[in-house]
Amino acid sequence: MRHTSYTCICGSGTNSSILHYGHAGAPNDKTIQDGDMCLFDMGGEYYCYSSDITCSFPANGKFTPDQKAIYEAVLKSSRAVMAAIKPGVKWTDMHRLADRVHLEELVKIGILRGNVEDMLKVHLGSVFMPHGLGHLLGIDVHDVGGYPEGVERVDEPGLRSLRMGRVVQERMVLTVEPGIYFIHHLLDQALASPQQCGFIAADVLARFRNFGGVRIEDDIAVTADGVELLTCVPRTVEEIEAFMADRSEKSFSSLKD
Repeated sequence: MRHTSYTCICGSGTNSSILHYGHAGAPNDKTIQDGDMCLFDMGGEYYCYSSDITCSFPANGKFTPDQKAIYEAVLKSSRAVMAAIKPGVKWTDMHRLADRVHLEELVKIGILRGNVEDMLKVHLGSVFMPHGLGHLLGIDVHDVGGYPEGVERVDEPGLRSLRMGRVVQERMVLTVEPGIYFIHHLLDQALASPQQCGFIAADVLARFRNFGGVRIEDDIAVTADGVELLTCVPRTVEEIEAFMADRSEKSFSSLKD
């Protein structure tokens, strides 16, 4: 792959919560610090076709308990969505499924409290995932065809940012990219909202204020009865930590040599 598919995103620390970090207004100029959570959204172009993959990982190779909790919440939603995708399902329903899993996991972590069904009614999921679940992938990284004539965009927080509103069809190539982010202005709005603030444990949330974010993005091809995963990278906490420990050990060995 001699070309990138798009301007890559390489955020660390709090910058991992900036959805398109790396453009002229927010250049990739922050030095990575020990303990930072990194979010790298990078894809190569192959014979004019795009890939689009995001990996989130701790800079020092070892997840803290809070980093592990948020990462595994996003991984759980990613795998739940991929298990549910097949021809005939609505892409909007897949986005809602990711929201539901995120909210359930944030309750377990202690950041949220209360009934998840009630949280969904006030669109609390969009506070933590303001972007859409994923998009068509092809010659353009955000490929065309997400809203053909007759398919209307759902005007709700989160869903209005979804790049595809169609029913899933066999042979579609899509990204699945759920994420949980701690974006200051969205959190402030939620805390000021009479409909949303009661669900938020402000004292626990304060611990995550400068966390940044986690996104896990995979590329899939829809098959007759499910999906084919096109992405091959370490994904579980254990796989990432083992991979980074191996890289670190090899780098240290080369320095000694």
